[in-house]
Amino acid sequence: MVSLLHCQSSKSYSSLLCSLALGVAFALSGTVYADETKPAENKPVVVPPKVTPQSANKNQVRFTKTGTFDSDSVVRLARKLAAKPYVVLKDPLPEGLAKLSYDEYRDIRFNPTASIWRDQGLPFQMQMFHRGFYFQDLIEIAIVEGNQATHLAYEPKYFTAGEVITQALPNDDIGYSGFRIHNQLNNEGVFDELMVFQGASYFRALGKGNAYGLSARGLALKTADPEGEEFPIFRAFWVERPHYDSNLVVVHALLDSPSVAGAYRFSVRPGDNTQIDVEAILFPRVELSKVGLAPSTSMFLHSLNGRHETDDFRPEVHDSDGLLMFNGRGEHLWRPLANHRQLQVSAFSDNSPQGFGLIQRERKYDAYQDLEAQYERRPSLWIEPLGNWGQGAVVLTEIPTESEIHDNIVSFWKPRQPIPAGSEYHFAYRMSWGAEPAVKADAVVISRTASGRADIAKATPRRLFVIDYQVNGPMPDALPLAKVEGSAGVISNVVVARNAANNGYRLSFELEPEDKDLIELRAELKFPTPRQVETWLYRWTL
Repeated sequence: MVSLLHCQSSKSYSSLLCSLALGVAFALSGTVYADETKPAENKPVVVPPKVTPQSANKNQVRFTKTGTFDSDSVVRLARKLAAKPYVVLKDPLPEGLAKLSYDEYRDIRFNPTASIWRDQGLPFQMQMFHRGFYFQDLIEIAIVEGNQATHLAYEPKYFTAGEVITQALPNDDIGYSGFRIHNQLNNEGVFDELMVFQGASYFRALGKGNAYGLSARGLALKTADPEGEEFPIFRAFWVERPHYDSNLVVVHALLDSPSVAGAYRFSVRPGDNTQIDVEAILFPRVELSKVGLAPSTSMFLHSLNGRHETDDFRPEVHDSDGLLMFNGRGEHLWRPLANHRQLQVSAFSDNSPQGFGLIQRERKYDAYQDLEAQYERRPSLWIEPLGNWGQGAVVLTEIPTESEIHDNIVSFWKPRQPIPAGSEYHFAYRMSWGAEPAVKADAVVISRTASGRADIAKATPRRLFVIDYQVNGPMPDALPLAKVEGSAGVISNVVVARNAANNGYRLSFELEPEDKDLIELRAELKFPTPRQVETWLYRWTL
C-alpha cells in the first residue's frame, strides 16, 4: 500500500508514482458514498449499524478540543505546531479496518439520515468518511457555533455496512478520514454532494450540473522532484454551522508536513460556478524553495492532439484539456495539455498574474462518447489570485500515463523567491469550479487543437498542426494574419481560413523537427482592429 504522506525515494519517478497513487485513492472518495441525501424530514432517523461494535484504541483529541474558537484559533495552532519539529502522528486502526479491501471499504456507508444539520432546516448538510483502505490517517473534525467549537467524535451509528464487510465497526473515537458537504445544488429538496475533503490535503468541488473530475490541494511541495514529493495533510477541520438564510459555509483547516504548518480558511458559495475563497498562512519549518501555491491536479489521457499510440474507442479522454492563463501583462494564453512519452515540466514566468486554471473546454458528448464517465460534465477550475502575488511562474507538470485512473497533470503558482524558514507567509485566492471565465463580446478563443503526420501518403516526421478559433460575436470582414514561431525546426505552410461551422477560423501549419526532440511553439492571430485573442502555446516532443 502506498503511503499518502511519505513518498520519498532516490528514483526520479518515485514522487510521480506517488502522485498517481494519490490520484487513484482520492478518486475513490467520490464513489464510496454515491447516494444522494433526500429531502429532510421533521426528525432525523438514525439507523444503527448492521455490525456489532467492538472496542478500539481510543485516540487523544489533539487539535479539535471542545472550547472557545475565534478567527485566529487555527493560526495560533499552526504557529505553535511549526515551532516544534515535525512529528509523525500514529493512530493505528484495528487490524481488520487497516487491511480493508477496496470493495470492503466501499461497503461502509454514511447513513444519510444521520447527516449533520439534517434536522435543522439549513442550506447545507455534512457527512463523514470512515477510516480504512488508503485512508488510514486520523482526521479530527469540530463543529463551530458562535465562539464555541465542539469536537465531533466518531460514532458507529453514523455508518451502515453491507454484505461484503465482515469486520465489526469500532465503538471508540477513532476519528474520521474526511468529510463531504451537501447542498441543494441542482434541484430544490435534494441535497447533492457539493464538496469533499479527503486524502492528504486534497479536496474538490462541483458547480451546478457537474460531475467530479479534477482535484485541488492545499499546497504542493517538491512536485516531480527526484528527492520525492512531500504531501502535506489537513490534520483537522473546524466547520462553521451555516446560517439558515445564507448561501455560505466556512471551513477552517490545519495543515502539517515535515517542511511547513499552515492555517487555511475556505469560504464556500455553491452555484452555477461554485466559488471558494481561500485564505492561508504558512509557517515554514525549513526554507520552501520548491513550493506550489493553489495547486490543481487533473487527468489527461488523449485527445485529437495526441492519438499516435492510442487504442481506445473514445475520441478523447480527459478531465481537463488545457491550461488557461491571464498574465500580468494582459495576455490570454492557452496551452493544450498532452500525454507525452516522458515527464515534461513547463514554467510560464509572470508578474502579478490575473488568473490561471485547468480548463475542460470541450463540452460536447460526441467528443468523448463515454456514457459512464461523462467527461463533458467535468468542471473547470479557475484560480484568481487576491492581492499581488509578485514575480514567479505558473508551473505545469505533465506525467506520462497509460490509464485514465491516474491524475497525471499538476499546475500551480511558484513564487520566484523561496519562502524563508521561520517566516509567516500570507496569500489568498478565489477558486471557481464549473465553467471557465467569461470572455468579452468580440473575443477570439481557441476551441480545438489537433495534430498528425503532415503527409497523408506515408509516415513522416513532419507534423501538421490544426488550431480552431471561435469568435464570440460577428465575424470580422478581413481575415486575420497568423504569426507562428518555433524554438527549433522549420515552420512552413501557414494557412488561415474561415471556419463557418465554428463561427471562427482555422489556422494550420507544418513543423519539420529536423532531428530535434523538443520544440516550443507559439501561434498568434493578428486582427486589423484590437480585440482579445488567445495566444496558443505548445511543447512538441517525440
